[in-house]
Amino acid sequence: MIALVLISPIPVAVGAGPTHVGSTRCAECHPAEADAWRGSHHDLAMAEATEQTVLGDFSGAQVKAHKITSRFYRKDGGFFVRTDGPDGKLGDYRIRYTFGWYPLQQYLIEFPRGRLQALGLAWDSRSKEDGGQRWFHLYPNEEMDYQHPLHWTSRDQTWNYQCAECHSTNLKKRYDVASDSYATIFDEINVACEACHGPGSIHVAWAQLAEGNLDRNSDSGKGLTVNLANGDGARWIIDPGSGKPRRSSQRASNAEVQVCARCHSRRGQISEDYEYGKPLSNTHRLSLLDEQLYFPDGQIKDEVYVHGSFIQSRMYQKWVSCSSCHEPHSLKLRAEDNALCTGCHLPARYDVKQHHRHEPASPGSACVTCHMPQRNYMVIDERADHSLRVPRPDLSLKLGTPNACHGCHSDKTNEWAANTVAAWYPDSIHRGPHFGEALHAAASGQPGAADRLLTLAADNKQPGIARATAVDRLRSHAQPQHLFTIERLLEDEDALVRAAAIRFFEVVDLRTRVDKGWPALSDPDRVVRLEAARVLAPLLRQWLPDAYRRELSRGVEAYAQSQWVNAERPESQLNLGLIAEASGDAQQAELAYRTALKLDPKFAPGFVNLADLYRRRGKDAEGEQILRSGIDTIPGNADLRHALGLLLVRNKQLDASLPYLRQAAELAGDNPRYAYVYALALKKTGNVAQALEVLKKADARRAGNRDILVELVNTYREQGNQQQAREFASELVRRFPHDKQARALKREVFDRE
Repeated sequence: MIALVLISPIPVAVGAGPTHVGSTRCAECHPAEADAWRGSHHDLAMAEATEQTVLGDFSGAQVKAHKITSRFYRKDGGFFVRTDGPDGKLGDYRIRYTFGWYPLQQYLIEFPRGRLQALGLAWDSRSKEDGGQRWFHLYPNEEMDYQHPLHWTSRDQTWNYQCAECHSTNLKKRYDVASDSYATIFDEINVACEACHGPGSIHVAWAQLAEGNLDRNSDSGKGLTVNLANGDGARWIIDPGSGKPRRSSQRASNAEVQVCARCHSRRGQISEDYEYGKPLSNTHRLSLLDEQLYFPDGQIKDEVYVHGSFIQSRMYQKWVSCSSCHEPHSLKLRAEDNALCTGCHLPARYDVKQHHRHEPASPGSACVTCHMPQRNYMVIDERADHSLRVPRPDLSLKLGTPNACHGCHSDKTNEWAANTVAAWYPDSIHRGPHFGEALHAAASGQPGAADRLLTLAADNKQPGIARATAVDRLRSHAQPQHLFTIERLLEDEDALVRAAAIRFFEVVDLRTRVDKGWPALSDPDRVVRLEAARVLAPLLRQWLPDAYRRELSRGVEAYAQSQWVNAERPESQLNLGLIAEASGDAQQAELAYRTALKLDPKFAPGFVNLADLYRRRGKDAEGEQILRSGIDTIPGNADLRHALGLLLVRNKQLDASLPYLRQAAELAGDNPRYAYVYALALKKTGNVAQALEVLKKADARRAGNRDILVELVNTYREQGNQQQAREFASELVRRFPHDKQARALKREVFDRE
C-alpha cells in the first residue's frame, strides 16, 4: 500500500546528512515562492481523490472505447469506474489518486501487491469551447483489449515504475522481485520544494542559527543541497556588433538544467541515489536521437519531454536555462506571447514583419509558431519542440522531416515552403549542412553514410546528443580505420559521446577493448563506467591479474546494480542475464531469463536468449522446446521463428527450417538480416532463383545493407551472371567506398573473364 510519510521538520546539526523537512516548513521562510507554487502543475502533479481534486464527471457518465463501455460514478463518498479489468471482464474500481490537472487529468487505481495502475480513460479538463469537458481514451487508434501491453492493467501502465519518480517528492519505489510487489513510499505526494532543491534540513538549521554564533553571510552555500541561483552575477546584454543577445559571462554550472532534466527527459533510471544538480547521466541514461523518438533532424516525434530537444539548441550552448523562460515555482512563462522572446532578442530586429514575414498579431508572427512547433501527445496535450530551431523546409525535401510552415500551410508542398523561405532569406547562414543529413544517410543506406557519421561524431561544434547517435549508428558500419577517431572520443567532454564511444568497442576484439576501453571503467560519469563494464565483462572469462579482475568485477557489479533499479522490468532481467553470461555465470543468466519470462510471459527476448544459452551449453533439444513454447505464446513474433529456424539449420534440418526463416523474414520485412539468412538457407537447399528474389527484395526495401549486397554479388558470380555480379559489386563499393573487402570483391568480379 502506498504510504504518505511526513518527515519531521526539526532542524538537524550542521554536518549531519540532510533530510527532508516538507514544503510547509519551506513556506515559513519563503511565502512568495510557496504561493506561486500552490496550484501549479507541480503542486497538482498527484493528489488524493477528493471533491476538491477530482475534475472528471463521475455522475454516471459513460464512454465507449475499444468495444468496452465504461461508467464513472460515485458511491460511499468515493469515486468509481466500471470498466474492463486484467481478465477482460467488467469490474468496479475505486479511484485512489488524481494524476495531473490540465489539459487532462488521469486517475490511479490501487491493485494488489502495492501497485497503482493508470486508467487508460482520462478527463479532458479544457473548456467546452476548446473541445474539453469529456472522457476520452489515451490510445484511440490502437486495437486494444485486456491483453494489449498498453492496457491500463498492464505492467507498462504501473505508476510505481512509469510515473512515480517524477510526480512525487523523495519517492522510494521499494520493489521486491521475489513477490513481484511494491512497498512504495514518498515524503510528499506531489512535486514539492525539495523535489528540485533537495532535502532542506541543513538549510533550515543554517537559517535558524542564533545571530552571533555564525556569520550567515560567510556561508555562500547556505546549507543548501544544491544552489540553483545564478551564482556568477551574469546578465543578458545585446552584443553591439551582431545585435544578438549574449550572456555577460559563462554560467558557472548548469545545475538547474540538470535538475529539470531528471523528469523532463526521455530517460531510464540507473541509480536510486539521486545527486541534486549533478549531471543527469550520473543517475539516468538519456535516450539518444532514436528513429522512433525523433525525426532525422532531431525534431520531436514521440514524447521525449523536452531535455533531449533543448540540448540540441543554440540556446543551451549559450547558457540559457529553463528559468530564463519559465518562472520556476509557478511554472508560468515569464512573459506572454512574443514578449517572452523579446526580453532578450531585440524587438526592433525580430518582432517585425521584415523578420517573420507575416502580418503582425497573426499566428505566423508568433516566435514559437516557427521556432517551437508543437505536436500533440496523449491526444490533446500540446508539447513544444524545445530545440528552438530555424525552420528548414529544405531539409523536409531531403529528409522527409516536418517543417513549421506546414503547421499553418498544410495545403502547400515542401518545395513551395523551401522556395518561399529561400526567397525571403537568400543569404541565410542556416541552410548549410545539418547533422540530420548524416543520420538520415545511415538510416536509408546511402553511399558514404559511414564517412558522414564519423565526420559528425568528431565535430564538437554539433550537439552531443547528435554526435553520440552518430557513433551508435556507426557500429553497424564499423571499419578498422574508424578506431582512431573513436579512441579520441573516449576523452570527449560530453558524457553522451564517451558512452557511445565505449559502446562502439563492443564490435571489436577483446584485446582492443582492453587496450582502448579499460580507462573508461574509472570515468567520472556513471553511465560511461557502466557501459565500459558491460563491454569489458567477457574478460572475466579470461585470465586477468588480480587487481584487474577486482576492478572489472566491481564495474560489472555496479552494472548489475543499475539493472536492479528496475528489477520489475523484463528488459532489466534480460540485461542481468546478458551480463551474467558475458561474465561466465550461466546459472545466474538462466535465472534472470526465467525471471524475465515470469514477469512477462510474452517477452520474446526471454525465450530467445534462454534458448541460446542452452545452445551454448549443448542443450539444443531443450532450447527447441523453449522456442516452440514461445511461438505458441506469441504467434506473430519474428525473432522466435528466426531463432527456431537457425536451430533447425544447426541440427541439419534444412527443409524444416525454411518455413520458420521465411515467416521471420516476412514478419520483419525491415530486418535485412532475417532476409539474408533465409536466402542462404534457400541456396543450401538448391533454391537459388528464390534466394536471389529474396535478396533483391530485401535490397530494394532496405537499400545499402552490406551483407545483402555481398551475397548478391557472390550468388550471381556462382550462377555465371557476370553482368549482374558487376552491377551489384559496383553498388557495393559505391556505398562502402573505404571497405577494403568490398573493393577486393569488385576487383575479382571485374578481373574475371
